[in-house]
Amino acid sequence: MSVERLGDPLGVHALLAEYGGLLDLGRYDDWLGLFAATCRYSVMPRENYDAGLPVALILCDSRAMLEDRIQALREANKYNIHIDRHIIGLPRIVTEQAGGIEIEAPFAVYQTDQEGETRLFVTGLYRDRLQRAGDALRIADKLVLLDTSAVPTLLATPL
Repeated sequence: MSVERLGDPLGVHALLAEYGGLLDLGRYDDWLGLFAATCRYSVMPRENYDAGLPVALILCDSRAMLEDRIQALREANKYNIHIDRHIIGLPRIVTEQAGGIEIEAPFAVYQTDQEGETRLFVTGLYRDRLQRAGDALRIADKLVLLDTSAVPTLLATPL
């Protein structure tokens, strides 16, 4: 299948750009708006995924759980003040079916602490299933595959 026949490449790019930008700005309520009403968000080490192990570091299998996660972040981030910067690579549209568009996109998240030190926090691959909601795309399922299970500090902020 050619890329032209699959999905909406510009819409996918715009959604991912908005996704990273809203997280970097700390606009979590707007970020939640990028998800479908029925959604799933999980963060899993690649080694667990490759071994078929269902153990995730974070699993929010409903919109309410994702909202609770953001509320917890507002409480926890008082003790780990930092700025995130999401760098999201060009997405690859994998398939389009009646249930939505499946995409993959590499990512890196850098964190800068209050002392001004910037370090690479995590790298990995987004595997997303997107659904159309009117003219917009929404995230129905976001699997964040981390390249390692060795996350150096508190994993409070969404990836």
